[in-house]
Amino acid sequence: MTLDLSTFQGPRCTPNDRLPYTPVGGRVTIAGLVLVRQRPGTAKGVVFLTLEDETGTANVVVWAKMFEQYRRAVISGRLLRVTGRLQRDSGVNHVVAERIEDISPMLDLLLHPEFDRLVAQQAQTR
Repeated sequence: MTLDLSTFQGPRCTPNDRLPYTPVGGRVTIAGLVLVRQRPGTAKGVVFLTLEDETGTANVVVWAKMFEQYRRAVISGRLLRVTGRLQRDSGVNHVVAERIEDISPMLDLLLHPEFDRLVAQQAQTR
């Protein structure tokens, strides 16, 4: 059973494997499980996140100002939805966060016995 994040309410999420085909500077919304949180001492308060969805991983850059605004989500969120601008450097994609949402409660849906039916029903109402 997978968690298809593109079917949930809120901003439509771009699958991580589609980021290479997204224009640089374009606004994207991605979502995924937090695999890595890094806040190097030499990065002047910048936080780096790695999120994983069902298609792959994505790098997120959280500037210090955004970190202060979304501190709780960045520190404790297990499943995040991030909206930001896409940057590409040497073929590596980064989403520079403008908004971060902790959507960890959606993980509970994976345990729901009717998960597939609920997702299909929600997709039909769009």
